[in-house]
Amino acid sequence: MAPLYDIAVVGYGPTGLTAASLLGRLGHRVVVCERWPGLYGLPRLTHIDDETARTVQAAGDIDEALRDSSMCQYVWVNGKGENLVNIPANPEGPMGYPDHLSMYQPDVESAIDRRLRGYGTVDVCQGWAVTGLDQDEDGVDLRLRGWNADAVCADGPHDSVRARYVIAADGSRSGIRELLGVERQDFGFNEQWVNVDAEWLCPQPQEFAYGTQYCDPARGHMTINIGATRQRFEFALLPGETREEMTIPETAWRLLREYHDLGPEDVRIIRQLVYGFEARIATRWRTGRVFLAGDAAHTMPPYLGQGACSGLRDATNLAWKLHLVLRGLAPGTLLNTYESERRPHVTAITHAAIGLGKVANTHDTEAAAARDAAFFAGKVPPPPPFPPLSGGVLRKEAGTPVGTLTPQGRIRLPDGRTGRLDDLTGYGFTLVTAEDPADALGPERLARLKRLGCVVVALDTVEDLDGRHQEYLQLLGAVAYLARPDFVLFGTAVDRTDLAALVDDLDAALSGTVGAAV
Repeated sequence: MAPLYDIAVVGYGPTGLTAASLLGRLGHRVVVCERWPGLYGLPRLTHIDDETARTVQAAGDIDEALRDSSMCQYVWVNGKGENLVNIPANPEGPMGYPDHLSMYQPDVESAIDRRLRGYGTVDVCQGWAVTGLDQDEDGVDLRLRGWNADAVCADGPHDSVRARYVIAADGSRSGIRELLGVERQDFGFNEQWVNVDAEWLCPQPQEFAYGTQYCDPARGHMTINIGATRQRFEFALLPGETREEMTIPETAWRLLREYHDLGPEDVRIIRQLVYGFEARIATRWRTGRVFLAGDAAHTMPPYLGQGACSGLRDATNLAWKLHLVLRGLAPGTLLNTYESERRPHVTAITHAAIGLGKVANTHDTEAAAARDAAFFAGKVPPPPPFPPLSGGVLRKEAGTPVGTLTPQGRIRLPDGRTGRLDDLTGYGFTLVTAEDPADALGPERLARLKRLGCVVVALDTVEDLDGRHQEYLQLLGAVAYLARPDFVLFGTAVDRTDLAALVDDLDAALSGTVGAAV
């Protein structure tokens, strides 16, 4: 009989890596099923935000992951090089990182892979494709077959694994989604661009040290730094251009010379392929004990740099909920809040990315001129801020930013240890209070928080080195706030009495009873 795992993760890209690491960190038996024999080793994503960096911090060695990274300003210009939009990079984002980072994906993946292999609870089965699944009321059986990388097919030996739950993070062409018969809603955005990644053979010129989107109706193109030593160049395919001709080296060199005056003396090409930019969302993200995550659940155009970020949000949202259910600390119905929380959020971001994609892919010269005039006249509003979570495991509070993200600063504990908040508190719930809450909560509520893995940070005994958490309490007009493991604000307390009610409402939210927005 196949061994029983708590969770099987299918796919070992950023979403699967993160989910497996977080669940392994929480002590669960995890098996990863990945058809390719090793990590991809080349950059696909190039941008993360500070929230995603904080998630990587929870899943791996963040300093290793970001060793070749840099802040990333993003400028949008028209075909004449005139500025349309400037998205600056804030070096001090609320999560403790710059709010826009260019990074080298293999470093991120290696850092998480190395961390999770050290837990002793995660088995990584690379070179195995999932060819079938069956589920019952207790778990899911996955049928596996050895993957032939040369023939690109599953024709090797047979095997199987069984897990109580499955996270399908196997990409936009998800085999698990196909096995489940889940359709996707197509939002009608379909563009093809050729991607050329390169390493600098000379110091990176300053004009390439940030991202630039060229909204040229003759041919849209883009460049973005991958840290300080690598660069991504992208070019829209024009009518009549084929995938085959756009993936030969001569084409890349022609485009690099024509648009950026670069040649083999300047850069070395390390990757060249055609991407199809699309916007599709699965019609359901859960089928019994199987959950879709990352590109298997949703894809979006890259113009906000939020595709991978959204996948990591899926991973951290799902990981802590699976943990509570598997430990018997919450009912299985808690898992229904995964899709109800994540779908509206990712749908809003997808529509914003589509809007920017239409700006970048305006091919008609008259329409482009009208677009430029609207930007110059200030008639184009900036992209809307990311929406907060509006339902699920949240306290019902009026006038507070429940469902938004909580900050991370540096703290010093009474024993002298100093570091980022999450490094000292772990991956779990965090209750930040102005003063020791023991008297206000009493032993029974404190014991409940401990069972949930909630760490209490009392700012009268813990030094808030950056002042970030004290400032946040003042902004909230609260004596305490309770953050979920995915950094989302569950609720606040305005006084000692409300602090006790806040803990009670967390219990209610997790159990699906009254007292919170479930």
